[in-house]
Amino acid sequence: MRKVVYYLSTCDTCKKIMSQLDLNDFEKIDIKNSPLSEPQLLELYVITESYEELFNKRSIKYRTLGLNQQNLSENDYKEHLLKEYTFLKRPVFLVNGELFIGNSKKTVERLKDRFGHS
Repeated sequence: MRKVVYYLSTCDTCKKIMSQLDLNDFEKIDIKNSPLSEPQLLELYVITESYEELFNKRSIKYRTLGLNQQNLSENDYKEHLLKEYTFLKRPVFLVNGELFIGNSKKTVERLKDRFGHS
């Protein structure tokens, strides 16, 4: 049973969500210190079948680089995710082949329903 959370240690939202869950048996990967590798990204892609779904379009760099003005392909999203950790929508919980991506209220509620409070 594989349980991993990809998060950013400097992100208060990630910390808040993670503090509400029992993550004792999770592998915790701080993407700032350990950026996503291609095999890790592929593992997430196999489940979502979309790099765009994993991509954080609210990232400051998304606008700064003008990516919001471009028509990005799946391969473009993949390349940006591998180059820049801030482009991963976070946190990402991978639990036995099931993904919980981002910090939307709906996603957080699904997580709490699935794992309960800590």
